[in-house]
Amino acid sequence: MLVHANSSSAGSPGDPVALATLTPTQMRVLRGVRSGLLNKQIAYDLGIAEATVKAHMTALMRKLNVRNRTQVAIAAQALAGQPIPANA
Repeated sequence: MLVHANSSSAGSPGDPVALATLTPTQMRVLRGVRSGLLNKQIAYDLGIAEATVKAHMTALMRKLNVRNRTQVAIAAQALAGQPIPANA
């Protein structure tokens, strides 16, 4: 029997299906990361605490099935051509 090391329900990195699972604030944080902003800058722009941005980053990494901020930025760039949900 073959067992995959990564058998989570998340898709591949940058999976367009993952875009539909993001909250509006997670989409805004994703845009900030894609623009190269620091967590502190994203927090200021969104009017939220830096700790809240960090929590959203953790959720983004899980939902996008990536392990670090650089991979989030790469996934964001891959998703840039995808339509943005109206509620974002």
